[in-house]
Amino acid sequence: MVERPEKRVLTGADLKAFSKALANPVRRDILSYLGKHGEANSTSVAKALGESTGTTSYHLRKLADLDLIEELVDRGDGRERWWKSRPKDIYTPPGLDLAPDEREAMLKLGALKMSHDLSLVTRAYAGYDSSAGWNQIHRAGLHLTKEQVTSFVEEYQNLVWKYATEPGQHPEGSRAVSVRFIVVPEEESTED
Repeated sequence: MVERPEKRVLTGADLKAFSKALANPVRRDILSYLGKHGEANSTSVAKALGESTGTTSYHLRKLADLDLIEELVDRGDGRERWWKSRPKDIYTPPGLDLAPDEREAMLKLGALKMSHDLSLVTRAYAGYDSSAGWNQIHRAGLHLTKEQVTSFVEEYQNLVWKYATEPGQHPEGSRAVSVRFIVVPEEESTED
């Protein structure tokens, strides 16, 4: 189990930086690679992704600038830098006062995530019968107060972190699985 990191609130200029950084597919692939393999240098990442070491070095530094990965200073030899993924608990709270370009960045980041999520849902349904139990699809409807929603989400997040492992330190027989959780009222309401 990984210790749950402090929540990082993504606001304002951070939204623009994340949107720009994660729009690049190489950076997303690097994050995925480090999440699976734990530690890597630009050479191993380049080989795995079919990119040049110059390209991966550049993108690794950009991801480090966002604190999504960190350099392993005791592992490098001065010429070759080693990196590892950092546990993340990043979110953007609702109701932020954002400048138009910041709101646009938030929407672009959301659209990028939703595109990925839609492909996951499609794959989950398409392979449901043949997944030997790996694909799980559950839906529910509840009547909750806003306070109960807050509590429910916090309990869910704690449950996720209970099962999180360090990158590259995954239990034998485990597979990387994607878990998505969305809470949204079924109808519009004018109530707070």
